[in-house]
Amino acid sequence: MHRRVAAATVALVVTVVLMPLTGGRAGAVSSGPPPSPSYAGDFPDPAVLWDAGTQLYWAYATQAGSTNVQSMSSKDLVHWSTIADALPTLPAWAAPGHTWAPSVARFGATWVMWYTTRHAYSGRQCLSVATASAPGGPFVDNSTGPAVCQFNNGGSIDANIFVAGGRAYLLWKSDDNALGNITHLWGSTLDATGTVVGSPTLLLSQDAAWQAPAVEGPTMVAARGSYYLFYGASDWASTSAGIGYATCSGPLGPCRDRTTWGPWLGSRGSALGPSGPDVFTDASGATRLAYHAWNGCVGYPSCARALWIGYLSFGFFGPALGH
Repeated sequence: MHRRVAAATVALVVTVVLMPLTGGRAGAVSSGPPPSPSYAGDFPDPAVLWDAGTQLYWAYATQAGSTNVQSMSSKDLVHWSTIADALPTLPAWAAPGHTWAPSVARFGATWVMWYTTRHAYSGRQCLSVATASAPGGPFVDNSTGPAVCQFNNGGSIDANIFVAGGRAYLLWKSDDNALGNITHLWGSTLDATGTVVGSPTLLLSQDAAWQAPAVEGPTMVAARGSYYLFYGASDWASTSAGIGYATCSGPLGPCRDRTTWGPWLGSRGSALGPSGPDVFTDASGATRLAYHAWNGCVGYPSCARALWIGYLSFGFFGPALGH
């Protein structure tokens, strides 16, 4: 997705409680529109985590202006610090102005950020890795090239770190729509340093009319004996954008799309075109879903994609979202 960000939490097992939206084939969303956003400024592709060490929530998002990776902190998910740049310097191979969708997690004593940036030589969006000693950064990327980039698929974007069963995984999207093709979501194992090991596994392919032109921004949670893979889809700059989900037998699939007739979460109230989902666990242990949505109007420069946060729960009919 354009200008997209995502962040995952600590290297511990993350168990999320999910809820369904109207319009999908399975699941149900809470009734009524959501309340005001958690943060009303432009904060697309959000990623949120709770850090027990600092006793703060940390949130990360896609580039805004000269800020490569937006970051801010909060004690309560309502009042936020001033925006800072968690990644003030890009690696030499990256072209500025196209840094999206970060995902952050702690691996031992090191904080690892996977993020999307532009490979200057090829012009493709690719995934890279930066590290820091604290969740607020500054993160440093000394790489000489992309960590993951499926050039034959148009590139790779929207990395998200998922931890389950004491193991870490990376989820992402191949940027096939850059070549005019249908899009795919992938997964791979991460080692103890947050580095991808092994070959990527295909998790989900774009398979429904409402998803065009892309499925993107994957995030996963374990609940009720299954794995729920949430994703954003449709035109990111419209009210038709929404969040769907699939169920998977394991972190690397196989997965089955459950929202082929429409999004699980679509536009409601002033939250228009929701996308960029990220599941996290709050300080109390509750499962939450962070996502962005246009706040009352759609399109830059007049409007912004604000940060919204809801509670996820799971029942017989699938995931549900409450506020």
